[in-house]
Amino acid sequence: MAQYDRAVAEFDRAIRIDPDYAAAFNNRCWARAILGALTEALADCDASLRLRPESAAALDSRGFVYLRLNQPERALADYDAALKLRPKSASSLYGRGIAHLKQPNRAGGEADIAAAMQIDPEGCRAVPALECDGALSSDVQSSYRKR
Repeated sequence: MAQYDRAVAEFDRAIRIDPDYAAAFNNRCWARAILGALTEALADCDASLRLRPESAAALDSRGFVYLRLNQPERALADYDAALKLRPKSASSLYGRGIAHLKQPNRAGGEADIAAAMQIDPEGCRAVPALECDGALSSDVQSSYRKR
């Protein structure tokens, strides 16, 4: 986690230099979300979206924060908006899939995760906080692990 602490410090520096740098707010949001600083992460995502309201990346990041906050309805709204802007975003599909599973909407969740796996088979595993394997049925888990 030390790399995320360093990343937050670098994004702090970038934001001090350019307070209108939307990507720095978004990236700091992501790093803070991984670290579990969810209130601060949400504030960063909101700041990024104020600067760039049509940012699929910031919507995706905020969806991730809402997942970590166990607010799947809000996560779904952000992932839906991100996917309207970037329909083939594996990370948004994975996140929306997990949000659907938490609703619970197993069919929708597994369909989104299957679509994401077609785009990026390792993407969900790259973010352990999504806990993809534990949320999927044994059939989907089996298919996922074979990749």
